[in-house]
Amino acid sequence: MVPVKKHRRVGDHARASAFSVVMVLAAGLAGSPAGAQGEVTNTVAAVSAPVVTNKSADDSGARLSSRSEAVAAAVARLPAIPPGPFEPTWASIRAHYQDPEWFRDAKFGIMMHWGIYSVPAHGSEWYVRYMYGGNAGIMAWHTKHYGPPTVFGYKDFLPLFTAAKWDPDAWAELFKEAGARYVIASGEHHDGFSNWASDINRYNAKNYGPKRDLVGDLLAAVRKVGLKTGVANHSNAHFNFIPPLPGSDQYDPEWAAFYSVADRSDAAYAKFLETWVTKNMELVDKYQPDMLWFDMNGGDRSWDPLKVRVAAYYYNRAATWGKPVAISAKGESFLAGVVMDYERQGRAPKRLTDFVWQPDDPIADKFGYVEAPDATGKLAGLPLKSPGSLVHHLVVNVSRNGNLLLNISPKADGTIPEAQQQVLRAIGRWLGVNGEAIYGTRPWKMSEEGSVHFTTKGQTLYAISLAWPTNELMISALGRDQGLAGSIDTVELLGHSGTLEFTQATEGLRVTFPAEKPCDYCYALKISGLKLAAAAASIPAHPNADAPGGPGLIPQQDISHGPIR
Repeated sequence: MVPVKKHRRVGDHARASAFSVVMVLAAGLAGSPAGAQGEVTNTVAAVSAPVVTNKSADDSGARLSSRSEAVAAAVARLPAIPPGPFEPTWASIRAHYQDPEWFRDAKFGIMMHWGIYSVPAHGSEWYVRYMYGGNAGIMAWHTKHYGPPTVFGYKDFLPLFTAAKWDPDAWAELFKEAGARYVIASGEHHDGFSNWASDINRYNAKNYGPKRDLVGDLLAAVRKVGLKTGVANHSNAHFNFIPPLPGSDQYDPEWAAFYSVADRSDAAYAKFLETWVTKNMELVDKYQPDMLWFDMNGGDRSWDPLKVRVAAYYYNRAATWGKPVAISAKGESFLAGVVMDYERQGRAPKRLTDFVWQPDDPIADKFGYVEAPDATGKLAGLPLKSPGSLVHHLVVNVSRNGNLLLNISPKADGTIPEAQQQVLRAIGRWLGVNGEAIYGTRPWKMSEEGSVHFTTKGQTLYAISLAWPTNELMISALGRDQGLAGSIDTVELLGHSGTLEFTQATEGLRVTFPAEKPCDYCYALKISGLKLAAAAASIPAHPNADAPGGPGLIPQQDISHGPIR
């Protein structure tokens, strides 16, 4: 649990009076941006975006012009791109970028949402937005438990964000035990608080709260156990993320720059854009991560001059380090040089693709740690997804040329709740038995047939069943009339000693399963004897590649789905 009790008593009269004021203010706000992590229902307030809505076309055009001028002003003040093959253009990035083989091999990664919002542990990681008027219910909850936001502001959670029980080495060992091959640290969320020892943003974890470099310490621990590293950055949304609340600490000169509310002039916007780029450059130079992960979406092209500079800077720096790296982002936010990310498993490709990708999927319903009353009324973490469902997602994704990036939700004191740890360890046990059918594999010519999903490694074909057959499994795609090169000579079940009985007939491959399961969740057949085509190279992602009929989808064989008996 968070070591400090989360209730701050204020006078009933003062609380009621201030609450009535802030609720009136909340009721006067409207709208909520879509497509970003952490949204909750019943949102009743939002902040105006850099492009003003409900204005005339002339006003909108003027605003777009000033926005472009702000981008140009920011670019003019940026450091030079280090020498190397990458120029700050999409064409240059597209010409020189290749997806890292380590990412194609890794298959399973872990990220986390961990920050100031982990202290209230209520609603979602968008708490800062909601407490100042973005959601009436959360604003009321905040007032009840801490006092009105005009009395107890978001910055007042900082002394409670202690990470007092944090052991980065223990985290790293847990992630390795879970079978993860890369770890994405929580760098900065929409609230503008940097979890690293930043020389650019003074509102950081070295100066406030934990008083230590959370990113640096975690990446060092992760590297010690042989895992790849990354940093997640959501700060592109910060400039206009928090709704203005008059009378709050948003206008305190000491904290105004933290909240980015008091000054939303074009000059402030230009400075924000410049800082967004230089903070990313700082992350690159301080920590040399294997991946930069961005919570960016949509086709807004106004930021392109900034994005191409971040990409060129990162990729040229990595060339001097002698290691392949990648940027991961969503949608059309990056037009080249990107591993495609999808927010939540439900948005991931449903068919085999020619590009690699990953969904960032939370272990619970929310990304940050959130507590809610359990059946007994006691506050507890949200219900978690089962390890079986997450293993299913992993198998499905890998068969379709994707990975799984699982988000966990640590508490403010730096502990990972035991229930989350149990889920991670269960995934690790499954990978301990079946990892050879996952790690380092490449897709087959088809990703799946019914509940059976395929992967390959060299001349070995793996057929992974999402369900346990009570007697035998028939796979139509492996029938003698399917034009397969070679002939199946052995079939094994990973985790089971010895070979399995099988027949390869015209209608398909029939495999007799043993009476006892070798593991839980999914069951991997290792099939030898076929002459498989060489694995295709990964084609870097391109916008709309996974749209219906898009260029990145690989047509599937029309195979009748074999039954599980």
